Amino acid sequence: MTEPRSAPVVGVLALQGGVSEHGDVLEQLGARVVLVRRESDFAGADGPRIDALVLPGGESSAQDRLLRLFDMAEGLRSIITEGLPTLGTCAGLVLLSREVRDAAPSQRSLDVLDVAVRRNALGPQLVSHEVDIAVDAAEVIGRQDGRVRAALIRAPEVLSVGIGARAICRVDGRVLGATTAAPGGDSDAGPERDTDGRIGARDARRRLGTVTGIAFHPELTGDAAFHRALLAQVR
Repeated sequence: MTEPRSAPVVGVLALQGGVSEHGDVLEQLGARVVLVRRESDFAGADGPRIDALVLPGGESSAQDRLLRLFDMAEGLRSIITEGLPTLGTCAGLVLLSREVRDAAPSQRSLDVLDVAVRRNALGPQLVSHEVDIAVDAAEVIGRQDGRVRAALIRAPEVLSVGIGARAICRVDGRVLGATTAAPGGDSDAGPERDTDGRIGARDARRRLGTVTGIAFHPELTGDAAFHRALLAQVR
């Protein structure tokens, strides 16, 4: 008789930002959530202690400063580049990026997703709103006719996509999400769309890489599509 598989362990960076909302969604999907506040929460002498990682929204410069203050940045970069399934939302996308074009003084990023970003590109918090977003990834199926319902709150924007990544979603012509491209695979500057804005059939067959960053907040609307896809990557 096959033993039941234990619940995947997902770390949520808990130094600053919207931590509990991600934890609630992941627990509803059957994951065990670990709040990551020090390096020993995600790695030890025996290797990784988590199966996947979420970097939440918040203030990217504050999160970066705290990561370096607590000597966590290099450890996180190492475990992510070794293949840990990782999802970053809003400020998490900024942390994952290769370059922050309008970085705060001394702000750095983890440089694990080959994109350049601009912070707060979609305006102040007063213009926050919800939107249904088509996603170029086979395993991300949102609840709005396949689209993901998400909140845009002081959202960053992806300004350029390098050869190590591919864009997975756009809103009003702006790239708001990217994922690592398969080696020798299909990096590009954005998803191909039908004239009505739907992802084309070719794109629907493509899958997420191990590192995905999005500028929006699906956890605030209860749309679990990205979290479900993250858990599906856990071996």
